[in-house]
Amino acid sequence: MNAIARLLCALLLLSATACSTLAPAGHEQAAAIAVSARDATLTCDREDRCAAPSELHALGAAAFAQSQASPDATPHHFVLILDQGGDALLARINLIRAASARIDLQTYIFDKDDSARLVIDELLAAAKRGVRVRVLIDQLSAIADLQILAALAGAHENLELRVYNPTFGEAMPGYLDYAASVICCFRRFNQRMHNKLLLVDGAVAIAGGRNYQDDYYDWDAEYNFRDRDVLVAGPVAREMERNFEHYWDDPLSVPAERLDDVAQILLGHGVPPLPPAAPLRPDRVETMSRAAGDPALVRERLVQRTIPVGDVAYIADLPRKHHEGPAEGTGVPGLAGLLAGAREEILLQTPYLVLSDSALQLFRELRAHPDPPRVVVSTNSLAATDNPIVYALTYKYKRRHVRELGFDIFEYKPFPADPPLDPALGAWQPGDPPGPASAPAPARSELPGSLGSSASGRSGGVHTGADDGRVEDKLRTETRPSLLRASAPANRPVPVLGEGPRMGLHAKSMVIDRRIGVVGTHNFDPRSETYNTEAVLVIEDPVFAQALAESIERDIAPGNSWAVAARGKPPLLSGLNYSLGKVLEASPVLDVWPWRYATNYEFQPGPDCPAPLSRRDPGFHRCYVSVGDFPEVSLGPKSIFTRMLTAFGAGLVPIL
Repeated sequence: MNAIARLLCALLLLSATACSTLAPAGHEQAAAIAVSARDATLTCDREDRCAAPSELHALGAAAFAQSQASPDATPHHFVLILDQGGDALLARINLIRAASARIDLQTYIFDKDDSARLVIDELLAAAKRGVRVRVLIDQLSAIADLQILAALAGAHENLELRVYNPTFGEAMPGYLDYAASVICCFRRFNQRMHNKLLLVDGAVAIAGGRNYQDDYYDWDAEYNFRDRDVLVAGPVAREMERNFEHYWDDPLSVPAERLDDVAQILLGHGVPPLPPAAPLRPDRVETMSRAAGDPALVRERLVQRTIPVGDVAYIADLPRKHHEGPAEGTGVPGLAGLLAGAREEILLQTPYLVLSDSALQLFRELRAHPDPPRVVVSTNSLAATDNPIVYALTYKYKRRHVRELGFDIFEYKPFPADPPLDPALGAWQPGDPPGPASAPAPARSELPGSLGSSASGRSGGVHTGADDGRVEDKLRTETRPSLLRASAPANRPVPVLGEGPRMGLHAKSMVIDRRIGVVGTHNFDPRSETYNTEAVLVIEDPVFAQALAESIERDIAPGNSWAVAARGKPPLLSGLNYSLGKVLEASPVLDVWPWRYATNYEFQPGPDCPAPLSRRDPGFHRCYVSVGDFPEVSLGPKSIFTRMLTAFGAGLVPIL
């Protein structure tokens, strides 16, 4: 048998293995087991389902009342920017407890660590009170524990759990599934539900960038995301509910009990008990639980900071993105229209500065205006990013972004001086103990692109011990699937010089002309445009837009970010160096031309430099010192370029 024949046989074997499914009769039997086991008893016999009093929840009724009372039927809303992870979790727990009718939760990642398990327990308690709870999770980041999935599938008649786009009919795909997906169904396997939504009683919602995992709420001991949500109360909740219904009713959303691996547990052992919670930091969980029931604290931290606004738009893709005609993908053209209307300034915050072709064309057209708007971009540095694969592309096109598109770029530091952290709600601080020695390591809930680094010693995935190569705990980065195992060095965040929990940007936000604010899940990259389903909130209100702008400007302040600017011109051959760099940039592979057009700078305050300057200011190089292309990374240039070349090659297809 020649090499080609052997390869074809191997590919056929992979496809056959990955596409093997449980017989339809088995699915029906497993579903019947789960449904019959669901508890129907309620812990409350009151009409309001014993909902906890909540001023946060009451904002919904107030917004609807004001909208109905408006003589011209103008919508009224209350909105709140959730910058701190602790506040974001506090708001979620408070609203879940205040629910009296229904809770709809849609997310990309749902882990089983401290914060995620707290939410699971609160959702189950709400279901037992009589609240209808529906949870929809993307397959590639669903709860990485078949026992928990099987237990929730049969826990209570008011709790339903569905998994979006379970390629090959499983909750937890193995490595053979990843390999087979390249052969048989690359597009479907890569189409993921990136939306994040918590909707309570059809009146109050939280949407934005946060998933359900400790690192989104500042609870991780090694790495936390600087993220952002918006709480919104008012009529836009109806549009959110309609969009959620599209996903819930779509054939791509499959009840957990009908997935092969979950069904096999149900068929073999019945509905298992929900494993007991074993928090890494019980004190932190208890503190959050108490805080969510403290009306004065919720009022002070959340309710008093809400902003009254008028109309709010929810721009969201439908579940079968790019397969349902021209009405699909509404998120992308909607955002493009907003950007195209910018006149003075665009503040753009994205963790992954990789522009799609359409976005590149749009920014080029804006740049060609006689008086183009200023474009300020807040993004990750190599030291801060959770995904070096993506940063390899950011690095490749740095000259284009700065010189041709005119972006003012600021790269987030891994140890920012002024991050939005509050230890009062459990945020990790440098010097905090990692937790009880006997406690299990926090779960890793993402696909390859692991947080684990040679600095931290984390390995990423935890194997179940089965022979099929399944990974029990998925890995952290949420951007894109890959065939790389967690051990691949190019697929992990790079080791850094500092110690303690580092941070990386995950917020996806935009402010246009200080009058329109956008917060959501769209990364403004090819994957968001082509594969993932996305959703954003658009709020046209100067007060809200200014508050969002100030939040982003805090992230780009000198203590929190490095400024990206052109290097000082060398005395000789500067034109030749620029031309060679531009030619190499056009090549289809990652160029490693050592003399880049732009690099990172640190502001040096002093008597002659009292305040930060624009990179265009003649005095910029007097007040800023170059810190190189990869500050605070504890690798030499050769190792960095080797990793980036490997990352670029491995990640090219899934990214583009």
